[in-house]
Amino acid sequence: MQCSSVPAALKAFPLARLLIIRQACSKLFIGGLSHDTNEPVLKEAFEQHGKIIEVKVICDHRSGKSKGYGFVQFMSEKSASSALEELNGQLLDGRNIRVFYANKDG
Repeated sequence: MQCSSVPAALKAFPLARLLIIRQACSKLFIGGLSHDTNEPVLKEAFEQHGKIIEVKVICDHRSGKSKGYGFVQFMSEKSASSALEELNGQLLDGRNIRVFYANKDG
């Protein structure tokens, strides 16, 4: 699976382009989370695939419970790719999770 395309304006700035591509390819969207899944649980499930920069479970402001999705950002694209291949469709807290590259365009 390839990462999202880079805007044409960034082609003139190779370093900026590299940083955007790197972040887009190392950040994963995790869907189908249990409402009981928190950031430590998500981190534990994904850290076997490499060094993690950030884990974020998106929560409802009123209840504090997970909305059922979150993000994991790895230090490397290789780690993110490995996690995506190994964990997509796997069980976490009693739910089959869906793992995709996070879309930076959206």
